Amino acid sequence: MDEKKKLVKEVDQVIDFYCEDCFLYKYHRKEYGRNFAHRFCITKCTVGEKIQSIGKNFT
Repeated sequence: MDEKKKLVKEVDQVIDFYCEDCFLYKYHRKEYGRNFAHRFCITKCTVGEKIQSIGKNFT
């Protein structure tokens, strides 16, 4: 399988396993809005950090 396809599949698996029913995302979205919740996930959540580390392998 192509390396990029493997990375995309890995990101999809992480999102499906950890982010599907995330309480923090739902809470932040309700209280502060979608943009805040998304930014929180990217910058402060350990799962977001994991996804970023996988994304750094895209070259």
